[in-house]
Amino acid sequence: MEVGIDSFAAAFTEDSRAVSPSDRLRDLLAQIERADQAGVHSFGIGEHHRKEFLDSAPAVILGAAAARTKRIRLSSAVTVLSAADPVRLFEAFATIDVLSNGRAEMVVGRGSSIEAFPLFGFDLDDYDALFAEKLELLLRLRDHEHITWSGRFRPPLTGQGVYPRPVQDPLPIWIGVGGTPESFERAGRLGLPLMVAIIGGETHRFRPLIDLYREAGRRAGHPVGRLKVGMHSPAYVAETSDQAVADFLPGWMRAMNDIGRERGWGVMRREHFEAQRGPKGALLVGDPEEVADKIVRHSESLGGLDRVTFQMNAASLPHAKMMSAIDLIGNRVIPAIARTAAERR
Repeated sequence: MEVGIDSFAAAFTEDSRAVSPSDRLRDLLAQIERADQAGVHSFGIGEHHRKEFLDSAPAVILGAAAARTKRIRLSSAVTVLSAADPVRLFEAFATIDVLSNGRAEMVVGRGSSIEAFPLFGFDLDDYDALFAEKLELLLRLRDHEHITWSGRFRPPLTGQGVYPRPVQDPLPIWIGVGGTPESFERAGRLGLPLMVAIIGGETHRFRPLIDLYREAGRRAGHPVGRLKVGMHSPAYVAETSDQAVADFLPGWMRAMNDIGRERGWGVMRREHFEAQRGPKGALLVGDPEEVADKIVRHSESLGGLDRVTFQMNAASLPHAKMMSAIDLIGNRVIPAIARTAAERR
């Protein structure tokens, strides 16, 4: 199983906003470089278009990271494909792939944050139609150097070439999903790897949706090995479980309640956090061995996971804490997952 880290380049507190944008992005690049050195398998950058985030141009950040790393895979997490031009998007990630000598990936989705739609002139009433058409075009661009194509939301292509071509053939494109059955079915039908955002509730409850994905892929004739499943969850590790909770809880609660006020969620309290940190909950917060054991149990309950990605920076942790957690993920969590999985075979 691969283990990665995702970041939204976020600042959810006044203290963290007081750090200059230049310093925050410098720290983020240092974190990606440290993850590469620690043996973490992937690093993903999200996409938002709001004041508290600095990830509005994830390809730029990943391009900078490509020049500073050697092994780690560099991904979006996720790209809001519905509000993007697939041609420009493919060119950007193909360029990252060339810069990194074949380490770029995309995770594309419809986007749970909707600010990109009015910003780029798209109608939310076309939410699903935009994604379906642009995904079809993106996959065509991946497979063909020259393309003839027409659709509703973009001027037609009449045989133009799209460059550069990526090192990888094909460039990996994952589908990022939440809880919509149609999204799981579509990913399976297309034979694309699936990244499931599980940010709350009990993780095992996603098993029927993942089974739907695998069955759709089987019916479409895709080999089992092509139907990869990843899980993106809020996560953090420290030397002890108590320290992990003390570091993570205040910022996480603040961020969730800020988002909750916008979206009409109930107030999150300490007891909700503890329930989510329990054996079946989505939060992966604790010491390295505790978190590794929970990841293996989640993998078993979901029928097997190919990748797990840690979303740590929503808690607005200081840079030093993030660097320490990255070291623990690479040096203790990843080996502990391998040991635990081997013991359970």
